[in-house]
Amino acid sequence: MKVRGTPYDFPITGEFDPAITALVVVDMQRDFCDPQGYMAARGGDVSAAKAIVPRIQQVRVRAAAAGLRIIHTREGHRADLSDLPESKRLKTARAGAEIGSRGPLGRLLVRGEAGWQFIAELAPLPGEIVIDKPGTGAFHGTDLYHVLITSGISNLVLVGVTTGVCITSTAREASDRGFNVLVLGDCCAEPDPKDHDMAMHLLQIEGGYLATTATSADFIAQLAGGVS
Repeated sequence: MKVRGTPYDFPITGEFDPAITALVVVDMQRDFCDPQGYMAARGGDVSAAKAIVPRIQQVRVRAAAAGLRIIHTREGHRADLSDLPESKRLKTARAGAEIGSRGPLGRLLVRGEAGWQFIAELAPLPGEIVIDKPGTGAFHGTDLYHVLITSGISNLVLVGVTTGVCITSTAREASDRGFNVLVLGDCCAEPDPKDHDMAMHLLQIEGGYLATTATSADFIAQLAGGVS
């Protein structure tokens, strides 16, 4: 039993086993999903991020019931910005939303501020893991690898925002560390749909070297035992 995917079924190394699989919900925070947050301050349309919330909710419920580990990531920097590279600060300033500057939800992408918090619809539940990260990839500067290895996880299912940055960064990091990676395309988003489509295409190049992709319906069907 595998999850039907493109360009190959998941996982490539064997049968699908919920006990060694984690659902990673990437950066579903107000700064990326709320019209008063960081992404909106950059001029980005957050409607696509809001639209994927019901599908992620459904996937999370089904994944938890099947026994998958549920992990949430959250991007943000220390209040004194001591972990913010100057290059990242300048790039965000150039985009019109300098990290650490003040917006309607507090200082942009700063830990503890209202914008840094998870959206209410996807707030972590008891027993779910939260990984706070200072960069785009979920492995950079975090203990995610240690958590996964300690938990016996070999397979990662990625959902969240944004497809072209934090999702693809995490997929690259995970692939390099030997994990099987599945990205659920209809549970990821970019402010510009064309950027989303481009990112999904790049994940699949070279035969899916970085990841394979599927829809939430494909994944849920496998959890229900409906795909062989």
